[in-house]
Amino acid sequence: MKKDINSKDEEVINIDENEQTANNSCDSDSSSNCGEECQTDSVNTEIEELKAKLEEKNLQCEEYKNAVQRIAAEFDNYKKRTLKEKEALSLDAAIDTVNTILPVVDNLERALKAAEEMENNPLKEGVEMVMRQMMECLEKLGVKPIEAIDNPFNPELHNAVMHVEDEEKGVNVVIEEFQKGYTMKGKVVRHSMVKVAN
Repeated sequence: MKKDINSKDEEVINIDENEQTANNSCDSDSSSNCGEECQTDSVNTEIEELKAKLEEKNLQCEEYKNAVQRIAAEFDNYKKRTLKEKEALSLDAAIDTVNTILPVVDNLERALKAAEEMENNPLKEGVEMVMRQMMECLEKLGVKPIEAIDNPFNPELHNAVMHVEDEEKGVNVVIEEFQKGYTMKGKVVRHSMVKVAN
């Protein structure tokens, strides 16, 4: 009898051990499953954080790019504006210089007018040569005489000092020029001093 009881106890112990082993294996399976899920969650969270950081950095890069483009455009505008100002200053300086030369040109013209009737006069030929050279120099600088006689009066180019009634001429027509006017690169250096009809 005792042997039977002992053998039954052993069977019970064996069954308990088997159940415990089974339970332990279930526990280990569930813990490994839980560990994998926890790992996946943490990786997903990390990926989301990295995506957010990347988006933030992309926005920063876009801001920096826009700032650089804006500064480059401002610098380009500054260079163009500076170049225009330089050109305007150099043109103004050149106009001032030409204005100091124009009285000499006027005197040469008067000398040639006074010597119109002289022929084969070396003095007249010398003055003509100087006058030609002077006009070539002015032309190289971009200085051009204003055409006035028989042209309509233009207050931007002409300075009217006399006005006469003449039925043969049209309205507001320049009939005489007292002093020649000049332009330089499209800018008036000196207005023509003129007489206007009607």
